[in-house]
Amino acid sequence: MKILIIEDESALQVTMKDFFESKNYIVKTASTIFEGEDYLLINQFEIILLDISLPDGNGLDLIPIIKSTQKNYGILILSAKNSIDDKIKGLDLGADDYITKPFHIAELNSRVNALLRRKNFNNQETIEFNEIKLNTTDQEVFVANKNIHLTGKEYQLLLYLVTNKERVLTKESIAEHLWGDHVNYLENYDFIYTHIKNLRKKIEQANGTDYLKTIHGIGYKYISE
Repeated sequence: MKILIIEDESALQVTMKDFFESKNYIVKTASTIFEGEDYLLINQFEIILLDISLPDGNGLDLIPIIKSTQKNYGILILSAKNSIDDKIKGLDLGADDYITKPFHIAELNSRVNALLRRKNFNNQETIEFNEIKLNTTDQEVFVANKNIHLTGKEYQLLLYLVTNKERVLTKESIAEHLWGDHVNYLENYDFIYTHIKNLRKKIEQANGTDYLKTIHGIGYKYISE
C-alpha cells in the first residue's frame, strides 16, 4: 500500500511517515502543492493525506489533480481549522474524510484503515479465502483458525495475491507493490521467490493449502481449488 503525505509541518510529517512505514506502507512526503503534484503525476497511491494550509496555496486545489491522475484512491483531509466550510468544501470536491489537528496518531490510523476497507475491501475488516482469513485492521493472518506470524512484506504479498485471485501477477507488479519506487534500485527479483517460498511454508505448516501457482517466466497466480 502506498501513502502520499502532503503536509508542511515537518514534525507532524515525520511522525506520520515513521508510523505508517512501521505498518509496512510505502510512504512519500511532500511539503507543498508543487511537490505533491509532482508525485501524483508519476505515482499511484491508495491513500492521500492532504493538509489544507500549504505554503504555496490551498491543499484542496490538489483534489481535481488527484481525481484525474489516481485510479483507486482515498483522500483524508488534515486541517488545523475546525471550520465546517472547509470540511464541506473538501467533501464536495471528492475527499473521503476529514480530521482536525491536533489529532492522535491512533485515530488517524483508524481512519486510514476504515478508508482502505471501503476503497479496497468492500468495507470488510476481514477477508476470507477458504481456510485463510486476513484481518485488514490488525494485519493478522489465520490459517484454519490458527494465527500465523508473517513479516510485513509477507502479509502485504498474501493480501495482494488474495485480492487478485485468479489473476496472473507478474514479478514486476509484485515488486512494485512491495517496494514502490525503490524497485528501481533492485538488481533482480530474487527476493520475490524468497517471500513466496516462506509464505508457502508458513501456510502449509499451519495445515493450509498452497494455492500459489507459479507461472514460469511471468509470475504467480493465486488459484481456487
